[in-house]
Amino acid sequence: MKIGMIGTGWFSEMHCNLLEQMEGVHVSAVCGTSMEKAERLAGKWRDVSAYENVENMLDQEKLDAVYICVPPFAHGEMEKSVIARNIPFFIEKPIALDDQLPAELYAHIQEKSLITSVGYHFRYTDAVQRALELLQGRTVGMALGTWMGGMPGVGWWRKQEGSGGQFLEQTTHLVDLLRYTLGEVTEVYAAYANRVMHQVEEGVTVADVGTVTLKLASGAVANISNTCILPTSGPVGLHIYTDQGVMEIHSNQLVDRTKDETYTLQNQSNPYAHENDAFIHAVRTGDTQHIRSTYQDAIRSQRIATAALHSAATGVPVKL
Repeated sequence: MKIGMIGTGWFSEMHCNLLEQMEGVHVSAVCGTSMEKAERLAGKWRDVSAYENVENMLDQEKLDAVYICVPPFAHGEMEKSVIARNIPFFIEKPIALDDQLPAELYAHIQEKSLITSVGYHFRYTDAVQRALELLQGRTVGMALGTWMGGMPGVGWWRKQEGSGGQFLEQTTHLVDLLRYTLGEVTEVYAAYANRVMHQVEEGVTVADVGTVTLKLASGAVANISNTCILPTSGPVGLHIYTDQGVMEIHSNQLVDRTKDETYTLQNQSNPYAHENDAFIHAVRTGDTQHIRSTYQDAIRSQRIATAALHSAATGVPVKL
């Protein structure tokens, strides 16, 4: 299988490394915003062509699938080019800055019955899969999520028109995790503020603190809060409060505290490898059952993040 990679950042290299370890799979082309960036990444493996134009790469290479690993602001035209050529694609989150573009793209994806996968890797962790099993038979009252840390050091991230803000760009993982474990969200109310980073870094237009209250279709309630003002990393995860105790889902483990015991499960497998295996298997065979986040499903997580942004701007709840 021949794979094309759009993007040259950390995620692109990580996916390339995993794909190159798979039997019968080869990353044959890389496209970057400059030939220098594309050649730098392509040069890490043998027989990889470098491009600085997506259309040229798609026209000159016969690709079985494409990976799209670019910042939120860059989405749109590259997806349209890939979809027009009927090429299955894997895309890293978030899938856009708004929810209008994904809806437009999905209409074309649906027309062509394209296989898609979105990089919500929490779904593929051992911890989350075990959490789904343990939640069976429990009544969930509420959930509290936190994504606390510092501001990434890339210029586009600190601009609203570049990243869409922390809740959309980073905390979307927790939004998606909430949906995956506890079901759909029906209402969102958010409060954002600029407290520190606009005085520390130049050109900051994203909120650096935010808290979002969510109502779920099940009747449960949740809150997900984030900040990027910390000088070091802080807590990231989702705490689920049930009639049997507290379940903590972290990026590396699950901790389930009930009346009688505390159960801990450390992740043993690589969720990024699992999501790549699922996507490549689907492209090879047409069997999509192992893909845990399709483009269609990711749109629902995207809508929650954009609804939160709208609520924070208007001061009123948004019903979904």
